[in-house]
Amino acid sequence: MYSLDQVRKGLTDPGMALQELNRWYYAARNDGGYHDRGVDIFGADWDNLVILDACRYDEFAARADLPGTLEKRRSRASMTHEWVRANFEGKQLHDVVYVSASGRFLHAQQDLNAEVHEFVSLIDQSEAYGEAKVCPPDVVTDRALEAAHEHPDKRLIVHYLQPHMPYLGPSGETFEYHSSLDESVRRSSVSDEALRRAYRENLDMVLDDVSKLFEQLQGKTAVTSDHGELLGERERPLPVKRYGHPSGIYVPELVEVPWHIYTNGGRKEVVAEPPEAELEYDEEAIKDHLKDIGYAV
Repeated sequence: MYSLDQVRKGLTDPGMALQELNRWYYAARNDGGYHDRGVDIFGADWDNLVILDACRYDEFAARADLPGTLEKRRSRASMTHEWVRANFEGKQLHDVVYVSASGRFLHAQQDLNAEVHEFVSLIDQSEAYGEAKVCPPDVVTDRALEAAHEHPDKRLIVHYLQPHMPYLGPSGETFEYHSSLDESVRRSSVSDEALRRAYRENLDMVLDDVSKLFEQLQGKTAVTSDHGELLGERERPLPVKRYGHPSGIYVPELVEVPWHIYTNGGRKEVVAEPPEAELEYDEEAIKDHLKDIGYAV
């Protein structure tokens, strides 16, 4: 069932109605409410997993200059909340420490029935960039390296928010940020070319920090993404032009992600141990954070 507000939006924006038909198309071809041909991150072999939020495979392949080998994988999701559920739900991951600039894991916590050894939230480290607030990549890097030192016998997940909006480079200064990238682009009256420049500046910024991780993290590190990003391309099968990463739309721009592997030194000897403390979080702070990065909650 759809709310009255959703019906109104569908009538005023026919593209949303077409997008919903596309979503039905993909739902009929996948089980479990996610892209079931995507990679299960916990079924993959890694000591450290670096997540670049909303990072397309093609843009990563063109711009990353990192040691190691690059493959193309498919994500289980086209939006982070889907990705969290598709990979974490029902799992006791006591060998994992998760350092994250995204509030999505916390926002879904009550419904996940999932547990990691330690979750390190960085949403309270967000800094203002114009009207938007976000945790910059260098803060994530520093805390990730601290976590690696504190927990040498745990697998480490490092979740950067970039290249997801807000855009921190000079091209991002022309944006007005609203409840989605789609709305932000339309209200800012920016071209697709300007959007892509801003996206690439964010990607370049976070890749600089990934290279620092490569120098210092021990073991096998995989760099990937939770999902990609539509930068003005058309969805399929119905060709509606969109921006951002709507849930349940499994086009290549949204589910083709990098899987870049680099090994530094010996592998970790991983030990699973229950959490030392109960996970605590501020629901209102999480909602404010999600609004800052373009989600209506």
